[in-house]
Amino acid sequence: MLATPRIRRWKPVALATAAVLAGLTASTLTATPAAATTTAYDTTYYKNAVGKTGTSLKSSLHTIISSQTKISYSAVWNALKVTDQDPNNSNNVILLYSGVSRSKSLNGGDVGDWNREHVWAKSHGDFGEVTGPGTDLHHLRPADVQVNSIRGNLDFDNGGSTVTNGGGSLVDSDSFQPRAADKGDVARMILYMAVRYEGDDGFADLEPNEKVGNGSNPYIGKLSVLKAWNEADPPSAFEEKRNQVIYDTYQHNRNPFIDHPEWVEAIW
Repeated sequence: MLATPRIRRWKPVALATAAVLAGLTASTLTATPAAATTTAYDTTYYKNAVGKTGTSLKSSLHTIISSQTKISYSAVWNALKVTDQDPNNSNNVILLYSGVSRSKSLNGGDVGDWNREHVWAKSHGDFGEVTGPGTDLHHLRPADVQVNSIRGNLDFDNGGSTVTNGGGSLVDSDSFQPRAADKGDVARMILYMAVRYEGDDGFADLEPNEKVGNGSNPYIGKLSVLKAWNEADPPSAFEEKRNQVIYDTYQHNRNPFIDHPEWVEAIW
């Protein structure tokens, strides 16, 4: 299945500083916003959003992406075997955070298995595993059981100690930092959730903020860090294909920040 045709016009400075941004602390993060991108969906799927900014853009995107097919939590297992298939080995999936390629058959809860990671931690807003935010493939990814447990429901921020078998991810008492190759993915998944779930469908209004330690509140931080990660780690071919598979085969909605990463800055 082919990814969406697109024309990228990333500003050179954004790419040149990506490596530097990845290691900066939240207080010094300064990223140049991504330049505009063009996709084949701009005149169809996104036609009511193109050209807007701020709350108007967020509201339009919410309306667009809220039209989706929902799947059960048990169905997520098989869906992830398709959405996150290793492009170099059709028997495996690529695990979030660690980047490890692991057999599709090793899904479960034991050491050495992979399980279903809620990138927007399900306790942040208390939506659990119910159909809706608890089963939304745009933020559910396969992850190593132990690495997933270490992440737990921590907010996202820079810094910490090395996560064992975490591919370069870091953790401290109140936050988790994914490996460099997953930082943008995490940011765009979190911000998708903030636009998709606005409190008008029986679930909490999910929003990013500038805090860590948000607990069961419907917030995840830190927004400034997520914005910098979006800039430093642009959408990859793997991420784009995943978005397309979810759209074509499962939910029939898209993560707009994979198609238009510059919309992060346009809204926040």
